[in-house]
Amino acid sequence: MVAEALGTAMLLATVVGSGIMAERLAGGNVALALLANTVATAAGLVALILTFGSVSGAHFNPAVTLADASQGGLPWRLVPAYILAQVAGAFVGVAVAHGMFGLAAFTASTHVRAGGSQLFSEFVATFGLLAVIWGCVRQRPSAVPFAVAAYVTAAYWFTASTSFANPAVTLARAATDTFAGIRPADAPGFVAAQLLGAGAATALFRWLVPALPEVAPRVVVEHGEAPIPRPQDPS
Repeated sequence: MVAEALGTAMLLATVVGSGIMAERLAGGNVALALLANTVATAAGLVALILTFGSVSGAHFNPAVTLADASQGGLPWRLVPAYILAQVAGAFVGVAVAHGMFGLAAFTASTHVRAGGSQLFSEFVATFGLLAVIWGCVRQRPSAVPFAVAAYVTAAYWFTASTSFANPAVTLARAATDTFAGIRPADAPGFVAAQLLGAGAATALFRWLVPALPEVAPRVVVEHGEAPIPRPQDPS
């Protein structure tokens, strides 16, 4: 739970902090600001998944946690704690980013992200994220951190919503009136679209790969306590 909370906090500090820095330095060039925000987020995501993956799986995302639990990769009894840790960590990350840039801990966003195209974008973004995770974890689990970051980089640019693809991230970004923000009134729709996208991708891959539950414990990174080596038999 600590790994999930800390990892999600650092992810949000990266997303929001780099957004603030990008907006301040880009001189009004929104494309340049988004590019800087994208690169920082993707780089941070790789590092954080590699750092915390062996402890908790590095979900940092309630949609991923729910999808993983649905296939038996995570016990359902742990799901509420995972999600609580992720959401709490996300808000801590926003407060940390604001603190580093001299802003109030939380400020309701006024950044409007409404409309059917935005919701469809979030469905597509989250569908793609789970598709990448389920597809890669079967054959190349070591590549998942890099595949996820690569997909997030692309989805920042090919989706109209700039790919939140994460309910915890969405809720926390409603508390920042900066480049990365989303108006609180728009957040519930994003969360619903994200959960639907994650569910659709998981259902599809369960059909494409009937043995999917066998690899679910590796999502996003295989985790748990390593077995204690037994001493060699002297005989």
